[in-house]
Amino acid sequence: MGAEIPQNYFQIIIQSILSIINSFITISGISEGIYKEKGSKFLSFALPVTTVEEVKVILDEYRKKFYDARHVCYAYMLGAERADFRANDDGEPSGTAGRPILGQINSFELTDVLVIVVRYFGGILLGTGGLITAYKEAARDALSQAEIVEKVITQRFEIRFGYELMNEVLRVFKEFEPEILKSELQYDCRYVVDVPKASSEQFFHKMNTIYGVKIERTNMK
Repeated sequence: MGAEIPQNYFQIIIQSILSIINSFITISGISEGIYKEKGSKFLSFALPVTTVEEVKVILDEYRKKFYDARHVCYAYMLGAERADFRANDDGEPSGTAGRPILGQINSFELTDVLVIVVRYFGGILLGTGGLITAYKEAARDALSQAEIVEKVITQRFEIRFGYELMNEVLRVFKEFEPEILKSELQYDCRYVVDVPKASSEQFFHKMNTIYGVKIERTNMK
């Protein structure tokens, strides 16, 4: 018999992949597309998103906006490791809408993106192949109109220290140029900063060598 696969095997694989990924590509804003076939009209929208909760809010808005449409289908991909995704056919035959939309997100190698395709039925059935082509081309058109950007993955740190250590801390800041998100400068000082993941370990080590500084990792962004 082969070796037993540990329960956290896939989590280990994902973390291994993430450990060597320092950036990802996404879209900077909303873009639109359209595809028409035999009277049916497919309106497509690509939107930047970062959480499932955000996806749900946007889907509710589009369903209300296009309340008279036959179908509001979608797919999304989240996270630098591209492991959080979903495709939805919204009543179309299984695999004919959500999957082709997701396929285009994968084709563009994007993440943190939601693509919605709204269908207005034209009275003529398109068949399975026709639907797959329609949703694929509609999604492709929206993504082709989008501005694609690269985002650097960062590690967030919370740093606390006495005011007398300010000069030493600022010397490390000057070397690594972190993005300062919050600062509280009193007798006891507190900073929340983002550092590119590629240099986050060196930054952490430098801060840790300053006696009296307390530094904690928070979430990866």
